[in-house]
Amino acid sequence: MSTVKSSSKKRKHDSISSEGVVVKLAAPTSVVGPLLVSYPALQAPSSTPFKCYANKKAKNESKQSENAESINEQNLLVVGETEDVEFISNEGESKKATESGCRYLIAVHNRRTSTLRILPVAKTPYILTRTVKALKSIPVSAPSQHEYRQARNVLGETFGTKKAKANIRAQERNRVDVSAMQGVMDHLQQGIDKGAVGLMTSEEAKVEADKNRLIPPFDITAIDPEDSYPLHNIIPEVEWKALSISAFDQAAGPGERKALLPFKWSNWINSHINATCADTHSPKRRKKNLKLLLYISAMFAFRRAVEFKKNISKDDLTEKLSAVPSIIVEGLISRFTETSRGSSGYTSTSATQTKLLSYMFALCLKVDNFASDTSHIAHDLNKPLAEINTLFRSLGCKIGLLGDKERAKLGLSDKDATDKRAILNAPLTFPKPRLRRK
Repeated sequence: MSTVKSSSKKRKHDSISSEGVVVKLAAPTSVVGPLLVSYPALQAPSSTPFKCYANKKAKNESKQSENAESINEQNLLVVGETEDVEFISNEGESKKATESGCRYLIAVHNRRTSTLRILPVAKTPYILTRTVKALKSIPVSAPSQHEYRQARNVLGETFGTKKAKANIRAQERNRVDVSAMQGVMDHLQQGIDKGAVGLMTSEEAKVEADKNRLIPPFDITAIDPEDSYPLHNIIPEVEWKALSISAFDQAAGPGERKALLPFKWSNWINSHINATCADTHSPKRRKKNLKLLLYISAMFAFRRAVEFKKNISKDDLTEKLSAVPSIIVEGLISRFTETSRGSSGYTSTSATQTKLLSYMFALCLKVDNFASDTSHIAHDLNKPLAEINTLFRSLGCKIGLLGDKERAKLGLSDKDATDKRAILNAPLTFPKPRLRRK
C-alpha cells in the first residue's frame, strides 16, 4: 500500500516539476567552459580539480588575430590529478572524436528558478588518459635485440605454422656465437699476418698488372705521346731497317702503290699512303710514315694469314707473305703466335690476336698524330666499332671529338668535326677495371 502511494506521489512531483520548467538559450560568452571530458576505465571523484592550459602557438594566434575573442577550445590541454592518479587529455584521440562528429549540447538546470539554460555552442569531449603516480618512478627499458628475438621465437614456436617453426630452427642453427670466437681471434690474426708476408704491395701489384697488359712496352712517365710507346719497342730495329720504300718513290700512281702493299684491301692504309706520298714538306716525316704504313700493311696480311687457323707451318706463312721480308715474318711469328705442345706448327689465339691489334693500333696512332679515326679501321678489320674502341682505350686513349685547334693542327676540315677519334695524351692513364655489381 505504501509502495503504491509513494509511487503515485513521485509521479505527481515529476509531472509538476516538468510542467514548470522554462527553457532558455544562454547568451554567448568569451569565457572558456564548461568542458566535456571522457574518462578512461578509471573515473576520477567528482571533487577532482581540473585546469585548462593553452599551448604557445594557440596564444600567439589569439594575440595576432584581432577578431578572436578567446582561445579556440580545441587547442586546450585539460589536466587534473588526485592523490594517486594523474589525468591529461590526449590530443590525438580528442581530435579523432571531433572528426567523427561526436558533439553534445550542454544545458544547466536551475531548480530554484525552474530554468533550463542551453549553451549555444555544441561541445566535443576531451578524451583523457591516466598515469599512476606510483609507477612513474619505475624506469621503463626497451627490450634488447636478443630478448626481442627470444620472445618472438617463443611466440613462433607456440603459435606459428610448421614453416615458421622450421625457419626459427634454421636461424638458430646458423647463428654465430661471437663470444665463442674471442679466444681464437689472436690466433687467427697471427695466421693472417704470417700468410700476408709473401703478398705484393699495391704498387707491386700495379707494376705486375702493367707488365701483363697485351699492349706494347710503354713509358708511363713520358710527357710526349711520341715517347709513350717507343717505336723500336713495337718494331725491332732490325726489322725497321729491313723495310724498303724506294719502290713507292718510283710508283706512277695510286694503283701501282697499292700493288706494292702486302695487304691491298685496307681503305685506311691506301688513303694514308696516297696522302703521305703527296706530302713534300717534310721528307723525314714522309719516309717514317711510309715505313710505318708498310709495316701496318704487313701486320694486316699476317693477321689474315693466321686467323682461324691452327698449326700453320712457318713455310706456309712465308709463302703467303711473300711480299714481306722474311726477317719481319719471323718476328711476327715469334711475337704474335703460340706453339702447341708436341707440335711444330703455329697457332693464333685470342690473346695473340688482341696483342697484334694493340701493336698495330699503336702504330696507327703514330701515323695519325695520335688522333685516329677508329670507324675506318673497324671497317677494314670487319669488327664492331665498340670492340675497336675498347682496344684503343686499353692503350690509354680517350674516345671523343676534336676541338677547332686540334683539327687545325692536324689539317682536318670542319666536316670532320662530328667524327669521334681515339686521342692519346701523355702521361698515359689506363682505364680502371670495372667492378661487378653483386
